[in-house]
Amino acid sequence: ADPTPARGAKEGAGPFKKLVIRGVNVIVGTGGKVVGPVDIVVKRDRIAEIIPIDPNAPRKRHPRDADHEIDATGMWVMPGLVDEHVHTGTGNTPRTYAYKLWLAHGVTTVRGVTLAANADAVRDREASERNEIVAPRIVNYQTPGNGWSDGQVDSPEKGAAWVAWAAANGVDGIKFFGDRVYGRAEIEVMIAEARKRGLGTTMHHSPPIYPQLNAVESGRLGLGTVTHFYGHFESLLKEGREHPKPPGYDYRNEAARWRGVATVIEYTHQPGSPQWKAYLEEQLSNNVTFGPTFGVYLAGRDLTRVRGLEWHPRFALPSIWDFWEPSPQAHGSFYYDWTSEDEASWKRFYQQYFQLIHDYKELGGRIAGGTDPGFIYNLYGFANITELEMLREAGLSALEAIEAMSGNVAQTIADPRGGKPDYGTVEIGKSADLAIVPYNPLEDLKTLYGTGTARLDAESGDIKRIGGVQWTIRNGVVYDAKKLLADVADMVKAQKEAGACRDIDPDWSTYYL
Repeated sequence: ADPTPARGAKEGAGPFKKLVIRGVNVIVGTGGKVVGPVDIVVKRDRIAEIIPIDPNAPRKRHPRDADHEIDATGMWVMPGLVDEHVHTGTGNTPRTYAYKLWLAHGVTTVRGVTLAANADAVRDREASERNEIVAPRIVNYQTPGNGWSDGQVDSPEKGAAWVAWAAANGVDGIKFFGDRVYGRAEIEVMIAEARKRGLGTTMHHSPPIYPQLNAVESGRLGLGTVTHFYGHFESLLKEGREHPKPPGYDYRNEAARWRGVATVIEYTHQPGSPQWKAYLEEQLSNNVTFGPTFGVYLAGRDLTRVRGLEWHPRFALPSIWDFWEPSPQAHGSFYYDWTSEDEASWKRFYQQYFQLIHDYKELGGRIAGGTDPGFIYNLYGFANITELEMLREAGLSALEAIEAMSGNVAQTIADPRGGKPDYGTVEIGKSADLAIVPYNPLEDLKTLYGTGTARLDAESGDIKRIGGVQWTIRNGVVYDAKKLLADVADMVKAQKEAGACRDIDPDWSTYYL
């Protein structure tokens, strides 16, 4: 893959010897109450001080020797968002496209599962830490067998050997699927080896693995994160290891696969039942994190809405639209034969899935926000705000939703090596990974979208568009979030003007001729 372009002279400012952010209210990222107004002092790449403003002496504020100040009076600071589940390259999109969309939405850390080929992910991770590219912090998870030259992982011995290789070659953790050549025996060995070597683990329990492994069984093996919905409801079936499918069902048929997902709830123990509670309690006892990735599946319950999202025309590259077009071949582009009956089924499924996540949170389980962007009209950066809204819909408070996509993911990433993360919350000593926003996101998460949201101007009676992140600070470097969005819009415009994907029909208008 082409290297990510170097950070330009006008791309971001800093890090500074001393940066002061004046007059902000702080959402800490721990789920606790807002603190403020305060002045935040950043030295190089670290939060050095958080100084309450004395209401009796508002003009006598120190320090006065900053080499850069941001007047954010009345604004809000929140931790840079941390995404537990990302990829890049969908539709052959350049990584810098995703990086800028993430930073423009206050996303300062991403867990790639996988982000890119191992060599590319390691290179960008290191360059990001040195502030040499415009990118969030990168956590590099790889799937078994990726990167090395010894072929597929098809035995427990090769699984253990690959984990050893991964630990020595810049891999931070392992992403398991269930439709590869490895099965339960290999996964069990790899989880054990990963735990010994301080590598994290997450698993997408694809249906082909269900005869061998579901989410509760993976938890017993020591799995770190269950990502997506796969495996949860299979752990709650009243009988069997899979729910019934129609005759002729083929997992490789995208429409059949996605249509079959939602019907599982007809065969499971229901919310509040002893079996439901026992499942959640066992996962909690095994310290399993749930990463729900709600937003990426929204097309299942409302295809028309997600196709028409207002940010697509300006910020979605034609090449990613090409991938999103209904197709039996493209993963996730399952809606070539999608019906209102399918959407009704998915709406019922979502309600039970929301309940599962809410109940786990109430029990004390950790919820980690992730987006799986680049698929199913789920655009980088914008997807993070959608996920916050959906966590809210699942019953988390706005504070809890932000915690789920900041401090919770940071702790999940840090757990395999023990100790606490040095990012993910706005606290003294932590990395200066911050988002500064003009409007209170606890009142309306929509104000975090790069396109903002509508508000009535009481004085003029006009509807105005407000919102969006103002500045994102990553590793002490201050980025103008609006400028990052403009850069992405220019990338989209250039691809359109070059005639790329000229046959793409975003509104399907020619289909009606």
